[in-house]
Amino acid sequence: MMQRAFRLTVRVSAVVQSCQYPAIHSRRTLHSNPALWAGHNKWSKVKDIKIPKDAARARIIAKYTMMIRIAVREGGPNPEFNIALAQLLEQCRIKNLPKATIEGAIKGAKSKPGEQYLYEARGPGGCTLLIEVLTDNNTRSHQEIKRIMMKHGGTLCEGAQRNFGRKGVVSASRDGISSEKAVELAIEAGAEDVQESEDEEERPTLQYICDMASMKAVRSALESLGVHTLSAGLEFVPHSPSLLTQSQLETASTLLEALNDCPDVVRVWNNIQAQNLC
Repeated sequence: MMQRAFRLTVRVSAVVQSCQYPAIHSRRTLHSNPALWAGHNKWSKVKDIKIPKDAARARIIAKYTMMIRIAVREGGPNPEFNIALAQLLEQCRIKNLPKATIEGAIKGAKSKPGEQYLYEARGPGGCTLLIEVLTDNNTRSHQEIKRIMMKHGGTLCEGAQRNFGRKGVVSASRDGISSEKAVELAIEAGAEDVQESEDEEERPTLQYICDMASMKAVRSALESLGVHTLSAGLEFVPHSPSLLTQSQLETASTLLEALNDCPDVVRVWNNIQAQNLC
């Protein structure tokens, strides 16, 4: 069965709120829509495409090593003055990445060659992809990613980034929180959206979406409300979904697996959503 989820969106509007007698107040109202899956999450469960746990573990370590190198180059090696690096180090601790690997990535960030690139692409069913790459040979990486896209029914193109917005994303444990409660918490914490998702081990999580500048405040507010947050970081969040059929989802899943297996690829974001056939 294809993973099904929904997107919960909050906005401010004028409504009637009553205690014993009705009175006019302003509060946020809720609209429920299918969830958009962030590209770093495992959005599709295709049972015949499973990576062995040891290989998946090695890939996670390699990806975080590259992300640490990027963060150090952009903001320096001190996490006290580099928010992006501090957030990555926290995620590494949660995922139990080896301390020696983390320290080696920080120390080697300046010495190891490599440039950061963001490729735009279109995949099966018209879905859009953003592919973050760290490479010492952009010509080689470009050709390899182009080959992977063509093999799996996609193509590199311009304009895909317009379908995404840069947002703060606070990841939290589900811990039995209902969908309705998740929305209430999002409103109280000042988040824009809350999405149901999964981590790499397929454990249910909640993704609280907010403005980049509000990310720290939203996380602190969630913690004060008793929510166990896991991490916080900047992500590309899609504006609108691409609805794919079962066949298209399977092709897209194979494409994402192939891209993530590419050594130069750091992260892949997408706007994929399964069609609701019920």
